Amino acid sequence: MDNLDYGIIGNCHSAALISKTGSIDWCCLPEFDSASVFAKLLDNDIGGSFEILVSDEYTIQQRYTTDTAILKTKFSNGDDVFEIHDFMPRYYKQNGKYHSPPEIIRYVRHISGKPVFTIKYDPKLGYAQNETKSHIKPDFIASLTKNGKFDTIFLYTSFDKRSIMEGLPIILREDGYFLLAYHEKIFMPSIRRSYLDLERTKVYWLNWSNKTPNYNKYNAQIARSAITLKLLSYDRSGAVLAAATTSLPETIGEVRNWDYRFCWIRDASMVIKVVSELGHENMARRYLKFIIDIIPHKGEKMQIMYGINGEKRLTEETLEHLSGYMNSKPVRVGNAAYLQKQNDIYGILMDVIYQQLEKFSTDIENGEELWTITKGIVWIVSQTWRDPDKGIWEFRTEDQHFTFSKVLCWTALNRAIKVAQILGKKHKIEKWRHLEAEIWNDIYENAWNERVGAYTQSYGSDHLDASVLLMEAYGCVDAKDERYIKTVKAIERELSNGGLLYRYKNRDDFGLPSSSFTVCSFWFVNSLFKIGERKKAQEVFERLLSYSNHLGLFSEDIDFRTKRLLGNFPQAYSHLALIECAINFSRIDSEQKIWESMN
Repeated sequence: MDNLDYGIIGNCHSAALISKTGSIDWCCLPEFDSASVFAKLLDNDIGGSFEILVSDEYTIQQRYTTDTAILKTKFSNGDDVFEIHDFMPRYYKQNGKYHSPPEIIRYVRHISGKPVFTIKYDPKLGYAQNETKSHIKPDFIASLTKNGKFDTIFLYTSFDKRSIMEGLPIILREDGYFLLAYHEKIFMPSIRRSYLDLERTKVYWLNWSNKTPNYNKYNAQIARSAITLKLLSYDRSGAVLAAATTSLPETIGEVRNWDYRFCWIRDASMVIKVVSELGHENMARRYLKFIIDIIPHKGEKMQIMYGINGEKRLTEETLEHLSGYMNSKPVRVGNAAYLQKQNDIYGILMDVIYQQLEKFSTDIENGEELWTITKGIVWIVSQTWRDPDKGIWEFRTEDQHFTFSKVLCWTALNRAIKVAQILGKKHKIEKWRHLEAEIWNDIYENAWNERVGAYTQSYGSDHLDASVLLMEAYGCVDAKDERYIKTVKAIERELSNGGLLYRYKNRDDFGLPSSSFTVCSFWFVNSLFKIGERKKAQEVFERLLSYSNHLGLFSEDIDFRTKRLLGNFPQAYSHLALIECAINFSRIDSEQKIWESMN
């Protein structure tokens, strides 16, 4: 594919990516970080897929059922029309839990005529490392492989199983279904039951989306981004994934290919802050429980990232047998960045803890544990804030005194003080205020580069960095501060290319960056908005929105020249920042309308 023209479906346990022609090209079961069942995304020849094939006479259109994660792909040649409704079941059960099995249902809806299609069903279990064999059984098609351990997948269907296996034409005269299950079913699936699961899943998503407020502007983009963030959350532990994929390259043909199916404390905390603002309290509560569960000892230093079940070892390996997305090797599973030291994570986590306590006051569940974590974070920051680290962009070379890391150390103290005020722990406040002021003065004196006329990437550096734009968002500087305005202007001159931003331009471990980091472009929009350049901010924002794929989804990166989406997909960072921008524009629009009605 020339672009990441995929939709995501999921049920908060796993996810699948479906191409605009209805092909499942990526899916890991039973969980997000399990080995792949389909990985055509990472190897066009041997990765495996589940495709719906029609003649060239058909046109194909794709969209989501409004306010849901149900993806509809419509095939039409005029008289003959059918739709595939793809989803992973998720709905509420009477025992207070959710039915979210490791399954994909492809409900085939007959609309008119006698459509003809063929199926290419080609599962390749275990990242396609060993041969997968499929066998027709009386109730299902069983596919199995031996990859150090025995693995199987089951396909139930209302269609002729031999026609599926041999790729023979199927004439559609009535509704049908495919149900791909990780576990063998106890009760035999049927069209009726598949339709019931479709309707129940639709109701679940409509109810969930109904909690998201309606906004005057960009409501559809906010709603789709919110659902996408929900799809990247993992119910069992409360973790939030950075993305649903591994090894989609930041630049075609290069080696910046990473596994993002993990929970970065930074990314996840930013997501939780945004979804909390949208009213989705349960996601926030589950995430805070995840944090409490992975910090078993007072004062224990946190890793920057964890597995979705709280795993601490995320050993990085390469899968040499896979050619990679558009031949971009290597394909990696695991992520060695878990060993890195990044001082910013404490401030970002403290920001979320403060926000939750402010919203829910002292009624919040686990309040005492959160106070213990707060004290532990302040202690760690007090010991480490003067140390260099790897920074937000995870440089794999020598540590530096990154401005963003220092700003977030200040944020940790600032929010800890506010938490202490909420909880009435006044005895800590004065001591912490001294440290907060010390860190702020250090930033003010050392991060500013008079020659460049901006706060730079690291102390003593001439390089600019888009992460510095967040100084205002975290309250370290005011939007009207002359230094901040100069920094925004300098970053625009140096890092902006038609409204798309580089993270930085200086050489890193893998050479010079050559694509735009999507979240940085949204940060730039917000910075323009905050310093009063709202017309320009909105123009840049609307241009950015036009670069999404056909379903409004964003990946990690955008190519400056072609505007194609690159990097892991869909990217939580990109969608949370989109929501922040959209809410700002919507609020100002509402305020403007109120002012006009009063005058």
